[in-house]
Amino acid sequence: MEKIGVIGLGNIAQKAYLPVMATLQNEYEWHLTTRNESKGIMLEQKYGFKHFHQTLDELIAEKPLAVFVHTPTQTHFEIISQLLESGINVYVDKPISEELSEVKELYKLAKEKHLLLTCGFNRRFAPFNQELKSIPDKRTIISEKIRENSPQPTKFAIFDLMIHSVDTAVYLMDERIKKVDNFLVTDSDNLEQGYITLMGKKTQVQIITNMVGGSNLELSTVQGIDTRKTVTNLGLLQTYKTGSTIQKSRPDWENTLVTRGFDPIIRAFLEAVSVNGDNPVSPESSILSHKLCFDLVNSISE
Repeated sequence: MEKIGVIGLGNIAQKAYLPVMATLQNEYEWHLTTRNESKGIMLEQKYGFKHFHQTLDELIAEKPLAVFVHTPTQTHFEIISQLLESGINVYVDKPISEELSEVKELYKLAKEKHLLLTCGFNRRFAPFNQELKSIPDKRTIISEKIRENSPQPTKFAIFDLMIHSVDTAVYLMDERIKKVDNFLVTDSDNLEQGYITLMGKKTQVQIITNMVGGSNLELSTVQGIDTRKTVTNLGLLQTYKTGSTIQKSRPDWENTLVTRGFDPIIRAFLEAVSVNGDNPVSPESSILSHKLCFDLVNSISE
């Protein structure tokens, strides 16, 4: 049974990853890393995990096939570098780094080592977003994230929140980007609105983040030649017809982590590292998503 490591057992790991990993204990031997003994005891009691380590070095010594990294962004570069240098595949929460040079360097290292570095862009694996992806001959794409009233420091907001909409748009767009326009609205160094427009040969893409929009909402819309569909909060698909709108919800019994794409991306990564398959999130597209965010942040000083 292959060993799979996890480092960083905070909020995102406990909400989105460990519940899925717990269901895979008959397929993989899970090794969790935390210095917090009480947290380890809690997770063992809750999920039945048996293997715990206090440091990254201890985890690496187990020679896992892959490690999931859920630590703070500022720690990613050092941790991922050490794992890749040790011959270990890596899955990491977005963003890989807020520095584009570090993102590129880590992907270069992974390629040199013939390893996978997969960024956790879960929305690509949300079933309804995949339906949007299947629409042919796209002409308009709108990827939108709205917060009721949550202005945050601009760089943090772009890489923590807006990157979701950016990557969804990159995933949905089937053409090469010919032109990019950026626009930011800030107040006292906090982001209020961020806008990116991407233009291809036939497709125009609008990426919108509104931190003071009066509601909490996530919308993705694709207009093709003969169809228009919108996904709301990943769980509702609307297909627009003349004089009517067809609504489709995810099945009542479906786990939220499937609806939001976490379960499928975890399984896709594990399958890929097990059979030496293709990266489920291509390095080129991941670098592009990071670059669009990096360029938007840097547009502040232009």
